[in-house]
Amino acid sequence: MGRSESGKTTLTQALRGERIRYRKTQYVNHFDVVIDTPGEYIQTKQLGYALALYAYEADVVGLLLAATEPYSLYPPNITGMVNRDVVGIVTKIHEENADAERAARWLRLAGCRKIFKVDSKRGEGVAGLLEYLREEGDVLPSLLDDTL
Repeated sequence: MGRSESGKTTLTQALRGERIRYRKTQYVNHFDVVIDTPGEYIQTKQLGYALALYAYEADVVGLLLAATEPYSLYPPNITGMVNRDVVGIVTKIHEENADAERAARWLRLAGCRKIFKVDSKRGEGVAGLLEYLREEGDVLPSLLDDTL
């Protein structure tokens, strides 16, 4: 979960080994093992409650924060509200004006103990996140540059 344009759908495409293309998420998408939520859900109090429900459908919850963000929507210690593993994912780490360390600090303040820094378009950091999420018997997608 994360704010609009934080890179949730792009990361979902990278995790699935798909070609990266812009696609606005209009509703909650359930893929094989990924739940992609619209950013408006975290940006709107009334829709935010739905994220709590979707969190219970997941084994791991990812809080995404773009390295280009000037602020964080996540309150301190928000991860205590979820009885699942919650990881922080810093996206857009190579964009202009990116500050990946600041975004990581904000995610730690929110309660994330494990932080991944990724550039979904380049594939950087995606393999590490996939390995963390991998369960026995999973077949991971190819992350060759020409497939992204």
